[in-house]
Amino acid sequence: MRPKTARLGGVLAAGVALTLGLAACGDGGTEAKPADGGSSAAASSTVKIGFMGDLTGPNAGIVIPPRNGAKLVIDEYNKTNPAVKVELVEYDSQGDPSKAVALAQQAIKTDKVASMIGPAFSGESAQVGPVLEEAEIPSITASATNTKLAENGWKFWHRILPNDSVQGPGIADFIAGAAAAKNVFVIDDKSEYGKPLADAVRAQLTTKGAKVTDDSLDPAESDFSSVVNKVAAAKPDAIFFGGYYAAAGNLLKQLRDKGVKDAKFFSGDGSLDRGLIDGAGAPNAEGALVGCPCYIATPDVTDAKVKGFADAYKAAFSADPSIYAAEGYDAATVFIEAIKAGNTTPDKINTFIGTVDLAGVSKQVKFGSNGEVEAKDIYMYQVKDGAITLLGKAAEAKLG
Repeated sequence: MRPKTARLGGVLAAGVALTLGLAACGDGGTEAKPADGGSSAAASSTVKIGFMGDLTGPNAGIVIPPRNGAKLVIDEYNKTNPAVKVELVEYDSQGDPSKAVALAQQAIKTDKVASMIGPAFSGESAQVGPVLEEAEIPSITASATNTKLAENGWKFWHRILPNDSVQGPGIADFIAGAAAAKNVFVIDDKSEYGKPLADAVRAQLTTKGAKVTDDSLDPAESDFSSVVNKVAAAKPDAIFFGGYYAAAGNLLKQLRDKGVKDAKFFSGDGSLDRGLIDGAGAPNAEGALVGCPCYIATPDVTDAKVKGFADAYKAAFSADPSIYAAEGYDAATVFIEAIKAGNTTPDKINTFIGTVDLAGVSKQVKFGSNGEVEAKDIYMYQVKDGAITLLGKAAEAKLG
């Protein structure tokens, strides 16, 4: 799963959903457009937008922020008393593909959503994608990064952040460049997210002349000693983990406890959460680096649009925006803009998405014919003094 950037405009202060912004969240719905591809002619007074992802499971920390971002946009839009209101319907998949498919069927057949934000993770996206495609329900994921999702020929699927074929090389270039690592141990969690991301890092590191040692772990287990012992023996300059923050924190703690102190620890967007620090312990997590195709509005941001988004988010949720909050805001904004333009059926919303070119909070939002967003920036973050801080774009950032 991965992260992208966001920007907010003064429109937010006016209580109107900005023409950019993505996010996802919601409350259960009322009436909505039929989910049969938009064949109904009558305009609905309420349009339902779904949000699907792990909202209560072990990796909910990277799904709740985009849900909140989406909720922010929709709440602000509804406060303007529009002729067509929007209702967010949440689907808690807990990151389980089998649950996600059943929830997608419910969203289509029972709730009759007109569009979907998500699914949040790559594994569930691979299973739900064909279901939404057959029903002709447009979707925008704010966090699923598996490259192959864009290779299915889906016409109703979209992604608002760069994929792993962009994220992996971006992080690898930083590891070999700014971090000057020559000997790198790369570990993956065997998932549809973690392994392809780790493979992309491995491949790019090889082109940079780095020595790469490979291994995998099962995130369902708690004892990673087999992998940890191999890392200790390899004495790497850097370690990269492809997986989610729950396992990443546990792995990092065990590495440091084993005496692997000097190797820099890297991971991808699935680990960009406070849970990494909590799982490893603040002293062990200090200095850890995480790459993400997401832009987080940190407290020190000066850009007026991004600061406006960050302030509104904090006022609404009593927390600073974190991973994929901006992407969720932007994704929801695309749907809101479609509805404001009079597109309330799935087919018309999907057609509108193909014309979008919006200055979002996270990035300029414009989709290619394969559903991929055209913006390709990867950002690097580092744990400093027990907090996640932004170093900058991976191509430009330097170690602190």
